[in-house]
Amino acid sequence: MDKQKIRDKSGRDNTGIRLVEKSRRGILHVLFGRTMLIIVLFALQIFLLYWAFRSMRRFIPYFYGLLMVFYGVIIVRLVNKSSDPVSKITWILLIVLLPPVGVTLYLFSEFDLGHRMLNRRLSELISRTAPLQPDQSELRKRLARENPDLGALSEYMWRTGYFAPYANTQAEYLPSGEAALEAILGMLDEAEHFIFMEFFIVDEGVMWGRILQKLEEKISQGVEVRLLYDGTCALFRLPYSYPKMLEQLGIQCKMFSPLRPVISPHYNNRDHRKILVVDGKTALTGGVNLADEYINAKQLYGHWKDAAVLLRGEAVQSFTLMFLQMWNLDGKSEHFARYLEVKNPPVAAPGYVLPYGDSPLDDERVGEMVYLDIINRANRYVHIMTPYLILDCEMVTALSFAAKRGVEVVLLLPHIPDKKYAFALAKTHYRELLEAGVCILEYTPGFVHAKVFVSDDVKAVVGTINLDYRSLYLHFECAAYLYGMPAIGDIERDFRDTAAKCQEIHLDDLRHEKLTTRVMGWLLKVLAPLM
Repeated sequence: MDKQKIRDKSGRDNTGIRLVEKSRRGILHVLFGRTMLIIVLFALQIFLLYWAFRSMRRFIPYFYGLLMVFYGVIIVRLVNKSSDPVSKITWILLIVLLPPVGVTLYLFSEFDLGHRMLNRRLSELISRTAPLQPDQSELRKRLARENPDLGALSEYMWRTGYFAPYANTQAEYLPSGEAALEAILGMLDEAEHFIFMEFFIVDEGVMWGRILQKLEEKISQGVEVRLLYDGTCALFRLPYSYPKMLEQLGIQCKMFSPLRPVISPHYNNRDHRKILVVDGKTALTGGVNLADEYINAKQLYGHWKDAAVLLRGEAVQSFTLMFLQMWNLDGKSEHFARYLEVKNPPVAAPGYVLPYGDSPLDDERVGEMVYLDIINRANRYVHIMTPYLILDCEMVTALSFAAKRGVEVVLLLPHIPDKKYAFALAKTHYRELLEAGVCILEYTPGFVHAKVFVSDDVKAVVGTINLDYRSLYLHFECAAYLYGMPAIGDIERDFRDTAAKCQEIHLDDLRHEKLTTRVMGWLLKVLAPLM
């Protein structure tokens, strides 16, 4: 296979690898590749559904009464369903304003068989692999006695997903994509047995080129390398044949849920996680994907601010397990124990790490519950970095109540958005939060992509989970909860350093907001749970 070297902006040869010619990517790849075929077939299916509805409309008067009863039953079921109230309002509005379309979409999403099959498969994987983790029952009992708050959260995490707490783990906070890249290259240098990589976005360029060359070097040394990336990359970033290209280098590669020409609500459930595990001894997670904008090698929305955390020690086991569960979600099975029986040397470190994941296939919003736990238990401050602010009622209430009881609640958001509709939706929450006493900062140099919570100098979360419906309800996510660790001080210092580059938003500023932004936010808020 022909491999091209790529150069950084200064012209220095960084010995990276590119597998795809630049001319084959971008808009031409969309217009003349498989992506356009899928779009055309999607459009054809929608047209056929519309045609069928038009053909049947002459029968509607005969069934109008029956349909009204049916719509009423659906609405009553929605009202009594255990779900977010805003989501219920959205569906009810769709059903009332566009009855046939709204009911069809609701039933289509509610009774999706593929969703149920995946949930059953994942539940079986979790049940089968949970016993392979180190026995942390004594640690959980000790936490319940010595630190009831952390013990209670630990018990919740174990019951909902077999996520265990760990001591004897070091955490290093990485305050930028550039720092994360250097950490990744360092981790890969240490690899002797296996490298597991799971990322939402992979794109060719300086960052991936440098990593790819390091992976090729490790493969030549007999290291096993696996890569799992989300199927949406095939729309605009990588060709559908890219896994085969990587396999020619010796990399085992899978696309999670690649888009196919069949309409399915399952496409809403993306693999938004970022995990790197090396030999079961080191793990990395956070907001950083494998593309050049994350290290500011190219700038799309001003300066890109991101964050990640590097773990060494016992807690790495959980990320190894999370990767293997997702890798085998396609129905294949393997011998997990050989990757989980790694004997980590003792790592002397204070505090605890609680790695966890969140799945959209069950009814448990683990990511949101952890965030709510931090907010509701905060005594002095909660500092939050997030790229998006599309909140449900529970999160708005928790943030507002914390501020009203005297906790310093600070939200640090982008000033230059990557998605204008998400920015407009975020603005719809500003007034209510500001009036409650929440401080809102916008990062004037550009875009914040970090997903960070830090509270009271004692607890923090670094991971992939945004404050929006997609992350909290629809995506596969992961994070590391840190308690009583030195890295928490680094996280808080980074928050304050970043805050110094921000502008504070006041109630008076909202009067000067563009009318188009306000109107867009008001209209889109009705559909926020579906976006």
